[in-house]
Amino acid sequence: MMSGFSHVNQRGEASMVDVSGKEATVREARAEGFVCMSVETLEAIMDGNHHKGDVFGVARIAGIQAAKQTSQLIPLCHPLMLSKVAVDFEVDADKSRVRIHSLCRLTGQTGVEMEALTAVSVAALTLFDMCKAVDPGIIIDGIKVLEKTGGKTGHWVP
Repeated sequence: MMSGFSHVNQRGEASMVDVSGKEATVREARAEGFVCMSVETLEAIMDGNHHKGDVFGVARIAGIQAAKQTSQLIPLCHPLMLSKVAVDFEVDADKSRVRIHSLCRLTGQTGVEMEALTAVSVAALTLFDMCKAVDPGIIIDGIKVLEKTGGKTGHWVP
């Protein structure tokens, strides 16, 4: 029985994809997500007055570390030698939210979409964790892949 899914074998069982026959190419993925919060919480972060300190700095490091640990979190992901991980924040004061953007890059045989998504997700969770005591209504939303390059499929954008 062939499912059409790459992580399911002919018997329908979960299976890690064998990438040994794939060509090593430069692969890159970008992802984004949004964290919506109260105006007061966003202002405290922006003014540097948040009682837990540098919220963006901690969330950035958390996102970078998470990208590097993706194969430990997602069972069928390959461990990758990432050559670049970046996590950036863009404040949208009008909507009282923070846009989180990640970039992951490597030269290898498999893509880095999961690493980019994991970086954004964990950075967002870290923002929530650091601010939940003063703003339990924080919403994490819109996590998605923006773009990927490299490999057989080349350049992809939604």
